Amino acid sequence: MLDEDQGLYTIGTVAELIDEHPETLRVWEKNNLIHPERKGKQRRYSNNDIKRLQFIKFLLDQKGLNIAGAKHLISMYSCWYNRNCKGGAYQNSPVPVNEAKACWKIKNTYCLVASDKAEMCNSCALLKTCREGQECKDGTPLGQ
Repeated sequence: MLDEDQGLYTIGTVAELIDEHPETLRVWEKNNLIHPERKGKQRRYSNNDIKRLQFIKFLLDQKGLNIAGAKHLISMYSCWYNRNCKGGAYQNSPVPVNEAKACWKIKNTYCLVASDKAEMCNSCALLKTCREGQECKDGTPLGQ
């Protein structure tokens, strides 16, 4: 079984796949929208990174957000860097969805409504790192 979070693709390959210039991907990384694996000095993007990049592109191109707006919106996705995120559900699904929050992982689906908000936050590795007083993934200390 393929690990969806394993870095497999180079920046050139990913740029071609999502129809963006490699420098654009570097700018998005510099602005903490994406964090590809590094193998030496080379970036390696995973399948989930490609899905994240496609969602970022959707926010910028189709929703009209700028980088700061996309960064703010992405910060509201507790599952953005969660390896266990299973994705969302379709609008008419029997599972409750938040129709105001498009899922980044599965196109044309929506994030699930958390039955227990504490459970959702406790499963977030990024939040756990921030709680332990370490720097958050974007380099800012907790509470800033």
